Amino acid sequence: MPRKGMRSLCFSPRTLSFSTSRQSTTSESTASSTNRRRFSESMIEQTIDAAATIIMKWDADTSAYAKVTSLFYESKREALQFIRSVNELQKTMHLLVSDQGSGSEKLVRAQILMQTAMKRLQKEFYQILSMNRAHLDPESVSTRSSRTSARSSTSDFDDDDEIRTAGDSISEIEEVSSMAMSDLKLIADCMIASGYAKECMHIYKIIRKSIIDEGIYKLGIEKLSSSQVNKMEWDVLDLKIKNWLEAEKISMRTLFTGERILCDQVFATSDLIKESCFTEISKEAAILLFGFPELVAKTKKYSPEKMFRVLDMYSAISEDWKEIETIFSFESTSTVRLQSLDSLVRLSESVRSLLMDFESTIQKDSSKTMIPGGGLHPLTISSMNYLTLLADYSNILTDIISDWPPPAKSTLPASFLFSPDSEDSTVPAISVRFAWLILVLLCKLDGKAKHYKDVSLSYLFLANNLQHVISRVRTSNLQYILGEEWITKHEAK
Repeated sequence: MPRKGMRSLCFSPRTLSFSTSRQSTTSESTASSTNRRRFSESMIEQTIDAAATIIMKWDADTSAYAKVTSLFYESKREALQFIRSVNELQKTMHLLVSDQGSGSEKLVRAQILMQTAMKRLQKEFYQILSMNRAHLDPESVSTRSSRTSARSSTSDFDDDDEIRTAGDSISEIEEVSSMAMSDLKLIADCMIASGYAKECMHIYKIIRKSIIDEGIYKLGIEKLSSSQVNKMEWDVLDLKIKNWLEAEKISMRTLFTGERILCDQVFATSDLIKESCFTEISKEAAILLFGFPELVAKTKKYSPEKMFRVLDMYSAISEDWKEIETIFSFESTSTVRLQSLDSLVRLSESVRSLLMDFESTIQKDSSKTMIPGGGLHPLTISSMNYLTLLADYSNILTDIISDWPPPAKSTLPASFLFSPDSEDSTVPAISVRFAWLILVLLCKLDGKAKHYKDVSLSYLFLANNLQHVISRVRTSNLQYILGEEWITKHEAK
């Protein structure tokens, strides 16, 4: 019994001590949790109060000063503080939702402050975009992106006051442009993070689309139907094509390039927003621009000058094809790429059709006038003038003619340079086509020589005209298209 009692007395204090220790730890943990909660609540209140101070200062509904003053122009430091406060407020709202639910008074107050702040930032975003139209125009933006190369190209002329003054002026414009873009990005990032991306995009799209549409209009690009283009006199259409060539160059160098750069920088944090804005702003204008060549290609006008205008338009699009793919790389702008490609296809079809028309014109020439003294026939002069001008477009024509089947071999005379029996596929299609057109001309001249009653005069006529053909070949790009073998063989004749 005594031993049992002693065991009991010995055990009880340990048990008591252990129980007391657990109670003490639980109490401390509860106190610590309470302290943390109080500290957290205190920090939340401080964050909301700090945000309220600067946000309400710039509430245009309650402050006459805020109504007429721009935050970002008045104080950049305060603008940055405003953005930081809004970002902190956003984090605080997330904490309140997770800890207290959506009905807490603090959360309601924070939401009201956030709405006020977003209203202010929308106003600032609009003001920066509208007040900096001159500095954020696509030309200024695209110029800024190539600043380094521009400066390096004038580095050897530092003593020239005019160039230095111009450089200072450009630098000033670039600086304002850069600052405006930076402020826009700051606001856009804040609004997107706060769940107000839609409002930010709406403002951006309205203002920037008006700039692109205005730019296209000033460049003379208008919406035309196929019937309207068909009804135009060639002189009128020719002027519109010349205007389009200049407009396309400016659009690709500045208008669309600058807008893509600006859009990419302002909405750098979101690819989806970036794509949505650029597409809505530029797609309509770009399709209008690149749709015009297709309308021209489909017209039924056969003026000889049309060939060169068609080739000029084809050249403009093909030379800028990489830029078109880069600028309109989004899936939602694929229609712009497709329209450009459609225009190229239509233009190439028009070139082939015009070449066949040219051949047909030679073959149908029915004039029987005999040139005195066996001189040059007008058909020879006009045809060779046309062909030498075409030869200047040899690179473009090579693309267009490369997959065009050559004239049927059965129709080629045995004297044709590229023998009908030859299976040599290395002869460029453009060489075959030009040689064929000259052959058609020579055959036609051969028929006209028969109108001379004096045989010697008819041979003189053929010799003079052939000599003119060879001379024009030797003194133009035709020599590179037809080759030395062709020239030597025809000189022998």
